[in-house]
Amino acid sequence: MQIKEIKIFAGVGKNGQPDLVDEITFTMGDVISIVGPTGSGKTTLIDDIALFADCNTPTRRRVLINEAPAPEDFMNDPSQNPVAFITQHTNFLSDLPVNEFLETHADIRKRPDISSVVRETIEFANQLTGEPLNAENGMTELSGGQTRALLIADAVIISNSPVILLDEIENAGINRTKALELLKKYEKIFVFVTHDPRIALSSDFRIVMENGAVTKVLYPHDEELAVAEEIKKIDDLMLHFRRLIRSGERVTGGII
Repeated sequence: MQIKEIKIFAGVGKNGQPDLVDEITFTMGDVISIVGPTGSGKTTLIDDIALFADCNTPTRRRVLINEAPAPEDFMNDPSQNPVAFITQHTNFLSDLPVNEFLETHADIRKRPDISSVVRETIEFANQLTGEPLNAENGMTELSGGQTRALLIADAVIISNSPVILLDEIENAGINRTKALELLKKYEKIFVFVTHDPRIALSSDFRIVMENGAVTKVLYPHDEELAVAEEIKKIDDLMLHFRRLIRSGERVTGGII
């Protein structure tokens, strides 16, 4: 099935209060952020998306794919599931080397030219993390940032998932500026759960959560876009300092 849009219909929050937005539509190419305080229901909302909720979750939300309930294959056959969910928990049961892990996944997905796809995936991942990973490293040797970067690259390139959910990638040392630049080149739906102002203000729109319920949907205006550009400069400066510190260099005055 080719996904054109996803619609989320209102449910309820933690105390049974209704979502204040009746319907939210995601279309291919959208970058969406879900924002709100810790415990406000952000992860619960993306769980509803990942589960293709049909009034059968605690929130009683309903998710439609192309105006219809999700096909049973999406839930019963992992190879048919269009959603890749990159969570904050990245423990692996297997310690395969990175290249073997990716080759195995590419083979399962029946991707042609496996070596080329694996190489592209690793190159993509290394643009997202400040610690380039080695294809010979074991999966359990990777840092949190490397692991999250690899899983994002795997979802975009090998899985080629049309819907990618990302839970707080800013906490794993991901280069946010580069991530947004790269991801926007792909015609997919990207949904970020985030506390990061750069990601939130650079999204096509942001969903605001409070006490488990959706309270509003905000579209960035010109002033917010200008603020996002200023935040980008600060982010890039912080990345520069981080590189200096990691490489054992001195930080001198006059940089800011």
